[in-house]
Amino acid sequence: MTPEQTRGWRAELRYFAVALGYFTRVPVPSRIGFASDDLEHAARYFPLVGACVGAWGALVYLAALHLWPAAVAAGLSIAATLAATGAFHEDGLADSCDAFGGGYARDDVLRIMHDSRIGTFGAVALVVALGVKWQTLAALPPLRAAWTMIAAHAASRAMAVSLLVTLDYVRPEGKAKPVAQRMSARAWCVAAAFGLPWLLWPDWRAGLAALVALAVVRMLLARYFVKRIGGYTGDCLGLAQQFGELTIYLTVLAWTSS
Repeated sequence: MTPEQTRGWRAELRYFAVALGYFTRVPVPSRIGFASDDLEHAARYFPLVGACVGAWGALVYLAALHLWPAAVAAGLSIAATLAATGAFHEDGLADSCDAFGGGYARDDVLRIMHDSRIGTFGAVALVVALGVKWQTLAALPPLRAAWTMIAAHAASRAMAVSLLVTLDYVRPEGKAKPVAQRMSARAWCVAAAFGLPWLLWPDWRAGLAALVALAVVRMLLARYFVKRIGGYTGDCLGLAQQFGELTIYLTVLAWTSS
Protein backbone atom coordinates (compact mmCIF):
# COMPACT_ATOMS: atom_id res chain seq x y z
CA MET A 1 0.00 0.00 0.00
CA THR A 2 1.11 3.58 -0.62
CA PRO A 3 1.82 6.00 2.23
CA GLU A 4 -1.30 7.94 1.22
CA GLN A 5 -3.38 4.82 1.84
CA THR A 6 -2.00 4.19 5.29
CA ARG A 7 -1.91 7.67 6.86
CA GLY A 8 -4.05 10.73 7.34
CA TRP A 9 -7.69 11.62 6.92
CA ARG A 10 -7.77 10.23 3.39
CA ALA A 11 -6.90 6.83 4.78
CA GLU A 12 -9.67 7.13 7.37
CA LEU A 13 -12.21 8.03 4.68
CA ARG A 14 -10.99 5.05 2.70
CA TYR A 15 -11.47 2.72 5.66
CA PHE A 16 -14.99 4.05 6.15
CA ALA A 17 -15.71 3.40 2.46
CA VAL A 18 -14.38 -0.14 2.85
CA ALA A 19 -16.68 -0.71 5.84
CA LEU A 20 -19.62 0.75 3.95
CA GLY A 21 -18.97 -1.48 0.95
CA TYR A 22 -18.52 -4.61 3.04
CA PHE A 23 -21.60 -4.28 5.25
CA THR A 24 -24.07 -2.70 2.83
CA ARG A 25 -25.12 -2.89 -0.80
CA VAL A 26 -24.04 0.71 -1.33
CA PRO A 27 -21.72 0.77 -4.37
CA VAL A 28 -18.20 1.89 -3.50
CA PRO A 29 -16.02 3.37 -6.27
CA SER A 30 -13.45 0.89 -7.56
CA ARG A 31 -10.72 3.51 -7.24
CA ILE A 32 -10.98 3.11 -3.45
CA GLY A 33 -9.04 -0.13 -3.85
CA PHE A 34 -8.86 -2.96 -1.35
CA ALA A 35 -6.00 -4.45 0.65
CA SER A 36 -5.96 -7.59 2.78
CA ASP A 37 -5.81 -5.71 6.09
CA ASP A 38 -8.34 -3.00 5.24
CA LEU A 39 -11.22 -4.55 7.17
CA GLU A 40 -9.09 -4.80 10.28
CA HIS A 41 -8.58 -1.02 10.13
CA ALA A 42 -12.17 -0.39 9.02
CA ALA A 43 -13.73 -2.22 11.97
CA ARG A 44 -13.85 0.96 14.04
CA TYR A 45 -16.22 2.45 11.46
CA PHE A 46 -18.80 -0.37 11.59
CA PRO A 47 -21.00 1.56 14.07
CA LEU A 48 -20.91 4.63 11.82
CA VAL A 49 -22.09 2.44 8.94
CA GLY A 50 -24.85 1.27 11.27
CA ALA A 51 -25.89 4.87 11.91
CA CYS A 52 -26.13 5.39 8.14
CA VAL A 53 -28.28 2.25 7.77
CA GLY A 54 -30.49 3.37 10.66
CA ALA A 55 -30.83 6.85 9.14
CA TRP A 56 -31.97 5.28 5.87
CA GLY A 57 -34.57 3.23 7.73
CA ALA A 58 -35.73 6.30 9.68
CA LEU A 59 -36.09 8.31 6.47
CA VAL A 60 -38.22 5.60 4.88
CA TYR A 61 -40.30 5.33 8.07
CA LEU A 62 -41.00 9.07 8.30
CA ALA A 63 -41.83 9.30 4.60
CA ALA A 64 -44.16 6.28 4.79
CA LEU A 65 -46.04 7.82 7.74
CA HIS A 66 -47.50 10.40 5.35
CA LEU A 67 -49.33 7.61 3.52
CA TRP A 68 -49.81 4.68 5.88
CA PRO A 69 -50.27 3.83 9.58
CA ALA A 70 -47.26 3.45 11.87
CA ALA A 71 -47.31 -0.35 11.66
CA VAL A 72 -46.99 -0.28 7.87
CA ALA A 73 -44.32 2.43 8.01
CA ALA A 74 -42.32 0.39 10.53
CA GLY A 75 -42.53 -2.67 8.31
CA LEU A 76 -41.35 -0.70 5.28
CA SER A 77 -38.43 0.78 7.24
CA ILE A 78 -37.30 -2.71 8.27
CA ALA A 79 -37.55 -3.84 4.66
CA ALA A 80 -35.47 -0.83 3.60
CA THR A 81 -32.66 -1.66 6.04
CA LEU A 82 -32.72 -5.31 4.96
CA ALA A 83 -32.36 -4.21 1.35
CA ALA A 84 -29.52 -1.84 2.28
CA THR A 85 -27.50 -4.50 4.10
CA GLY A 86 -28.51 -7.55 2.10
CA ALA A 87 -29.78 -9.03 5.40
CA PHE A 88 -26.11 -9.49 6.33
CA HIS A 89 -26.62 -9.64 10.10
CA GLU A 90 -29.93 -11.47 9.88
CA ASP A 91 -28.11 -14.22 8.01
CA GLY A 92 -25.68 -14.48 10.90
CA LEU A 93 -28.56 -14.66 13.36
CA ALA A 94 -30.21 -17.52 11.44
CA ASP A 95 -26.98 -19.49 10.95
CA SER A 96 -26.00 -19.09 14.60
CA CYS A 97 -29.40 -20.17 15.93
CA ASP A 98 -29.38 -23.22 13.66
CA ALA A 99 -25.89 -24.12 14.85
CA PHE A 100 -26.31 -23.53 18.57
CA GLY A 101 -29.78 -25.05 18.56
CA GLY A 102 -28.92 -28.12 16.49
CA GLY A 103 -25.30 -28.81 17.43
CA TYR A 104 -23.92 -30.23 20.66
CA ALA A 105 -20.19 -30.65 20.21
CA ARG A 106 -18.05 -27.70 19.10
CA ASP A 107 -17.30 -29.24 15.70
CA ASP A 108 -20.99 -29.89 15.09
CA VAL A 109 -21.85 -26.28 15.89
CA LEU A 110 -19.21 -24.93 13.51
CA ARG A 111 -20.22 -27.36 10.75
CA ILE A 112 -23.90 -26.41 10.95
CA MET A 113 -23.03 -22.72 11.15
CA HIS A 114 -21.03 -23.03 7.93
CA ASP A 115 -24.03 -24.53 6.10
CA SER A 116 -25.83 -21.83 4.10
CA ARG A 117 -29.17 -23.63 4.25
CA ILE A 118 -31.65 -22.38 6.84
CA GLY A 119 -33.17 -24.75 9.38
CA THR A 120 -36.00 -24.63 11.87
CA PHE A 121 -34.12 -22.75 14.58
CA GLY A 122 -32.89 -20.13 12.12
CA ALA A 123 -36.32 -19.64 10.56
CA VAL A 124 -37.98 -19.25 13.95
CA ALA A 125 -35.29 -16.79 15.08
CA LEU A 126 -35.80 -14.64 11.99
CA VAL A 127 -39.59 -14.58 12.35
CA VAL A 128 -39.39 -13.69 16.05
CA ALA A 129 -36.65 -11.06 15.58
CA LEU A 130 -38.36 -9.30 12.67
CA GLY A 131 -41.74 -9.49 14.41
CA VAL A 132 -40.42 -7.95 17.62
CA LYS A 133 -38.66 -5.17 15.69
CA TRP A 134 -41.84 -4.43 13.77
CA GLN A 135 -44.07 -4.34 16.83
CA THR A 136 -41.74 -2.29 19.03
CA LEU A 137 -41.09 0.34 16.36
CA ALA A 138 -44.81 0.57 15.56
CA ALA A 139 -45.59 1.10 19.25
CA LEU A 140 -43.11 3.96 19.77
CA PRO A 141 -44.02 7.62 19.12
CA PRO A 142 -42.98 8.45 15.52
CA LEU A 143 -40.04 10.75 16.18
CA ARG A 144 -38.75 8.53 19.00
CA ALA A 145 -39.04 5.49 16.72
CA ALA A 146 -37.09 7.21 13.94
CA TRP A 147 -34.26 8.28 16.26
CA THR A 148 -34.18 4.90 17.99
CA MET A 149 -33.59 3.21 14.63
CA ILE A 150 -30.42 5.24 14.18
CA ALA A 151 -29.29 4.67 17.76
CA ALA A 152 -30.04 0.94 17.71
CA HIS A 153 -28.28 0.22 14.43
CA ALA A 154 -25.20 2.17 15.54
CA ALA A 155 -24.95 1.00 19.17
CA SER A 156 -25.67 -2.65 18.40
CA ARG A 157 -22.74 -2.71 15.98
CA ALA A 158 -20.50 -1.10 18.59
CA MET A 159 -21.51 -3.86 20.98
CA ALA A 160 -20.89 -6.56 18.37
CA VAL A 161 -17.40 -5.33 17.46
CA SER A 162 -16.51 -5.14 21.16
CA LEU A 163 -16.29 -8.94 20.99
CA LEU A 164 -13.21 -8.45 18.80
CA VAL A 165 -11.45 -6.94 21.80
CA THR A 166 -11.78 -9.92 24.13
CA LEU A 167 -12.56 -13.06 22.08
CA ASP A 168 -10.65 -15.13 19.55
CA TYR A 169 -11.78 -15.98 16.04
CA VAL A 170 -12.28 -19.75 15.86
CA ARG A 171 -12.21 -20.49 12.12
CA PRO A 172 -9.21 -20.73 9.80
CA GLU A 173 -11.38 -18.95 7.20
CA GLY A 174 -14.78 -17.27 7.00
CA LYS A 175 -16.63 -13.97 6.56
CA ALA A 176 -14.98 -12.40 9.61
CA LYS A 177 -11.47 -13.69 8.89
CA PRO A 178 -10.25 -10.27 7.63
CA VAL A 179 -11.08 -8.77 11.04
CA ALA A 180 -9.96 -11.80 13.04
CA GLN A 181 -7.12 -9.90 14.72
CA ARG A 182 -7.87 -8.69 18.22
CA MET A 183 -9.20 -5.12 18.13
CA SER A 184 -7.26 -2.73 20.34
CA ALA A 185 -9.02 -0.94 23.17
CA ARG A 186 -8.18 2.35 21.48
CA ALA A 187 -9.83 1.28 18.22
CA TRP A 188 -12.92 0.14 20.07
CA CYS A 189 -13.13 3.48 21.87
CA VAL A 190 -13.32 5.09 18.43
CA ALA A 191 -16.05 2.62 17.46
CA ALA A 192 -17.90 3.35 20.70
CA ALA A 193 -17.70 7.09 20.04
CA PHE A 194 -19.37 6.53 16.68
CA GLY A 195 -21.96 4.11 18.00
CA LEU A 196 -23.04 4.77 21.59
CA PRO A 197 -23.79 8.51 22.05
CA TRP A 198 -26.86 8.25 19.79
CA LEU A 199 -28.60 6.47 22.66
CA LEU A 200 -28.40 9.45 25.00
CA TRP A 201 -30.83 11.66 23.06
CA PRO A 202 -33.61 12.71 23.56
CA ASP A 203 -33.80 11.04 27.00
CA TRP A 204 -30.41 10.30 28.54
CA ARG A 205 -31.99 8.16 31.27
CA ALA A 206 -33.56 5.84 28.72
CA GLY A 207 -30.22 5.82 26.93
CA LEU A 208 -28.36 4.79 30.07
CA ALA A 209 -30.90 2.03 30.67
CA ALA A 210 -30.32 0.80 27.12
CA LEU A 211 -26.53 0.92 27.64
CA VAL A 212 -26.79 -1.16 30.80
CA ALA A 213 -29.04 -3.69 29.08
CA LEU A 214 -26.66 -3.79 26.13
CA ALA A 215 -23.69 -4.45 28.43
CA VAL A 216 -25.54 -7.31 30.14
CA VAL A 217 -26.46 -8.90 26.79
CA ARG A 218 -22.88 -8.51 25.60
CA MET A 219 -21.52 -10.22 28.71
CA LEU A 220 -23.96 -13.13 28.42
CA LEU A 221 -23.29 -13.63 24.71
CA ALA A 222 -19.51 -13.54 25.18
CA ARG A 223 -19.69 -16.18 27.90
CA TYR A 224 -21.99 -18.35 25.81
CA PHE A 225 -19.78 -18.14 22.70
CA VAL A 226 -16.67 -19.07 24.69
CA LYS A 227 -18.46 -21.94 26.40
CA ARG A 228 -19.88 -23.40 23.18
CA ILE A 229 -17.12 -22.81 20.58
CA GLY A 230 -14.23 -21.09 22.36
CA GLY A 231 -14.66 -17.71 20.70
CA TYR A 232 -16.59 -16.11 17.87
CA THR A 233 -17.30 -16.42 14.16
CA GLY A 234 -18.71 -13.92 11.68
CA ASP A 235 -22.16 -15.39 12.24
CA CYS A 236 -21.77 -14.86 15.98
CA LEU A 237 -21.14 -11.17 15.33
CA GLY A 238 -24.35 -11.04 13.29
CA LEU A 239 -26.28 -12.67 16.11
CA ALA A 240 -24.77 -10.22 18.60
CA GLN A 241 -25.76 -7.25 16.45
CA GLN A 242 -29.33 -8.49 16.14
CA PHE A 243 -29.62 -9.19 19.87
CA GLY A 244 -28.22 -5.74 20.60
CA GLU A 245 -30.65 -4.02 18.25
CA LEU A 246 -33.60 -5.88 19.77
CA THR A 247 -32.40 -5.08 23.29
CA ILE A 248 -32.35 -1.36 22.53
CA TYR A 249 -35.81 -1.35 20.97
CA LEU A 250 -37.32 -3.26 23.87
CA THR A 251 -35.58 -1.15 26.52
CA VAL A 252 -36.59 2.16 24.95
CA LEU A 253 -40.19 0.98 24.52
CA ALA A 254 -40.34 -0.24 28.13
CA TRP A 255 -38.97 3.09 29.34
CA THR A 256 -41.37 5.22 27.32
CA SER A 257 -44.33 3.01 28.28
CA SER A 258 -43.64 3.15 32.02
